[in-house]
Amino acid sequence: MEEMDATKRVINKLKAGASYFACGGYLSSLDKLHRTEIYNTLGFERLERKNRDITRLYEECDCNWPQTFYMVLLRTMGGIDNKEAFTELARRVPYAAILREKMAPQNIEAMLIGATGLLELYQHDEYILNLKRNFEYLSAKYSIEAMEASEWKLTHIYPNNHPILRLSQITTFLVHTNNVMDRILECRTGDDVQRLFGVETLPYWLTHYTPAAISRSVSKRIGRTKSDLLAINLIAQMQFAYGSYITSESLRERALSLLENISAEKNSIIAQWNSFGPLARSAFDSQALLQLSFEYCKHHRCEECVVGRRILRQATKATQTE
Repeated sequence: MEEMDATKRVINKLKAGASYFACGGYLSSLDKLHRTEIYNTLGFERLERKNRDITRLYEECDCNWPQTFYMVLLRTMGGIDNKEAFTELARRVPYAAILREKMAPQNIEAMLIGATGLLELYQHDEYILNLKRNFEYLSAKYSIEAMEASEWKLTHIYPNNHPILRLSQITTFLVHTNNVMDRILECRTGDDVQRLFGVETLPYWLTHYTPAAISRSVSKRIGRTKSDLLAINLIAQMQFAYGSYITSESLRERALSLLENISAEKNSIIAQWNSFGPLARSAFDSQALLQLSFEYCKHHRCEECVVGRRILRQATKATQTE
């Protein structure tokens, strides 16, 4: 009975601290080997969870890997705020239409930006009017129905992350990259990903963040922070998912190596974990901690959590020796 009471007290304490990741104190007290064991469990859980997400998209795409990659690309470029809107855009403007217009970058840009429904929110200069005219023709050619502007979140968005600017970057990436699937599967380092995505936008966007609003001329290449996020949330996930699909352990290992050689993500959740010490050094570490946060801490699943179970075993042993 006393042991059961002690177990219950530990579980209640864990659940009470879950909202502020209190078990970070326990993680910081572990040596590197034991912490790595925990991260491996959580990191693989997250990779498998994302693998299931990609598999569902693959099935939605009629088992077409290039279309699946294209959907995951747009979804990742959308970030937290516009992830679902970018995914819907990828459904409305299919990758097959992109490939057919590959020799005409302005047509790809017109399809992607025109289909957002956002152009009506901005003033129209000659460039934007041409985009609108091109979209009218291409939407009829490919039966593309534009989205509603209200489907997009535009408040509190940094200029560099505006959906229209991101779509201009996606356009030049798709135009300049041949054999897209092969190229992403070949990436081994953050530098490889930066080179792949670091293409310049079409000239108009050098002096514009949004339509018809002129700014000083600034390169609009995808920066290192964004390319690292693409490496973590797009490239590594696609390598792991496709490696699982074709049963290639070397490709799955490539995904793991990529995550291990990129710095940890910088966000409020990882900052909170790191307040207990340097718990996240690599992207694999931060992915493991995000899995812990979203799948366990958030839902107070402490009894099922690899960290919670270890703490509970430690407390039980201590009680038995008293």
